Amino acid sequence: MNDELAPYAARPDASPGRQFAEPAPASRSEFQRDRDRIIHCAAFRRLEYKTQVFVNHEGDLFRTRLTHSIEVAQIARSVARNLQLNEDLIEAISLAHDLGHTPFGHAGQDALNACMSDHGGFEHNLQSLRVVDVLEERYGAFDGLNLMFETREGILKHCSAANARTLGAIGQRFLDKKQPTLEAQLANLADEIAYNNHDIDDGLRSGLLTETQLDEIDLYARHRREVAQVYPGISGRRAISETIRQMINALVVDLIDTSRERIRQARLESVDDVRNAPPLIAFSPAMQAQATLLKQFLRENLYRHYLVNRMTSKARRIVTDLFTAFMAEPGLLSPDYESREGDATSQVRKVADYIAGMTDRYAIREHRRIFRMDEL
Repeated sequence: MNDELAPYAARPDASPGRQFAEPAPASRSEFQRDRDRIIHCAAFRRLEYKTQVFVNHEGDLFRTRLTHSIEVAQIARSVARNLQLNEDLIEAISLAHDLGHTPFGHAGQDALNACMSDHGGFEHNLQSLRVVDVLEERYGAFDGLNLMFETREGILKHCSAANARTLGAIGQRFLDKKQPTLEAQLANLADEIAYNNHDIDDGLRSGLLTETQLDEIDLYARHRREVAQVYPGISGRRAISETIRQMINALVVDLIDTSRERIRQARLESVDDVRNAPPLIAFSPAMQAQATLLKQFLRENLYRHYLVNRMTSKARRIVTDLFTAFMAEPGLLSPDYESREGDATSQVRKVADYIAGMTDRYAIREHRRIFRMDEL
């Protein structure tokens, strides 16, 4: 595998390694081991029942955090292969990037962040790192999954200087204003490609978006016209799927071509060169402008749709009610979380860990158990 990588790609044998030393794997690379540990952990399985846009019970065909993560990994690996980056590392980052996300998507995160405002706030990237570093309990020798440095670095996409100072080596790049690996940079844009396009698909499927609305967005309208020309008479779900497929392809091709040229101009010879360069994985200015318009359209027409607002309002209420109840009466907490890490972790952190780890339906069920007299 290393022979196929560019000199600026991440390599396990040049990595700072793991927090706790382990014997090297016999039949796979270190980054493959990370990917496998992520796939087998409890937090990854819970993503199946965590909201992307639509709460799980609203329909079986809408994306969840799990299917979203798989789509991100597919897009990221395709681009990585073209740029000769480490596909195993980028798959691990992509599959793990949402492990710390709350139930109910961004509404849940915003509510938990507000609840934690006097305690440092809540941010799902930091929580994802906490999941893989501390909260998973699968191994006898250490807490968490003991992932490689580059995988952990890629999970931590954003971080304030205040938080970075508490994280040691993994947070240092935010203080030094340096870049992560190209694999981490790529995972971030693959995430954007995936959610923009599958949110269009889910929005149309739900009926909250219409093709007439989307025809006002050049990126969609242009590919819709091309599909109609290539496949005369095509309509319905087939036309939508083909249009979205063409959009994803256009974004991916542009990302590959633009990033390849930026890498060439940077004359990279190592990962250290990547860290000292400006961000190199990027869309062309023209494509970035189109992608930004699409994001604005989705924010205004889907994420703020009144029916979505009704659900997010309920979600915020559920998260806030649970947090308030658990803080007022710690005995309501699951015994697993009540005893986690003993006295080293404050009550507020235990509550945040518990709520962040909930699936949508589990949070709804817990809310009913605590606040409804006819539920036990």
